[in-house]
Amino acid sequence: MSFLTRSSRAVRPVLARAYATEAAAAGLRLTFAVPHQTIYKDVGVTQVNIAAVSGDMGILASHVPSIEQLRPGVVEVLEASGSKRFFVSGGFATMNLDSSLNINAIEAFPVEEFNAEAVRAGLAEAHRVANAGATEEDKIAAKVEVEVFEALQAALNAK
Repeated sequence: MSFLTRSSRAVRPVLARAYATEAAAAGLRLTFAVPHQTIYKDVGVTQVNIAAVSGDMGILASHVPSIEQLRPGVVEVLEASGSKRFFVSGGFATMNLDSSLNINAIEAFPVEEFNAEAVRAGLAEAHRVANAGATEEDKIAAKVEVEVFEALQAALNAK
């Protein structure tokens, strides 16, 4: 055995994995913030469901450590007393080895605060601008708006 192999094993941290039922008993600690407000600060929750670029996922305590880029969609926080759904336009979720989850979003609003008719109107306007003969910059911005409005409409339809 070479020195490099032997020494790298000595410094490698030991990662203990648990079954989901054991992990749930340990608890997930959530910190969820936007630039102007902390929504949750080191609060014990049961599970958090996120809309990540790599796909939708549910996070429990002892989830494998990872960093996920959020796409426009819903962050659902499941607590003992029920669940809360927030629409986020983007951001990052960082799952740590100590069963803490940090979500930093660009913006986040409770899903129930949105008006379905206003979302439909915004989506129609974004489609119009994206398909119109406007500048290339306007078309790109409108395509981003279309993506966000479509995700918001899907969140409202899933109520």
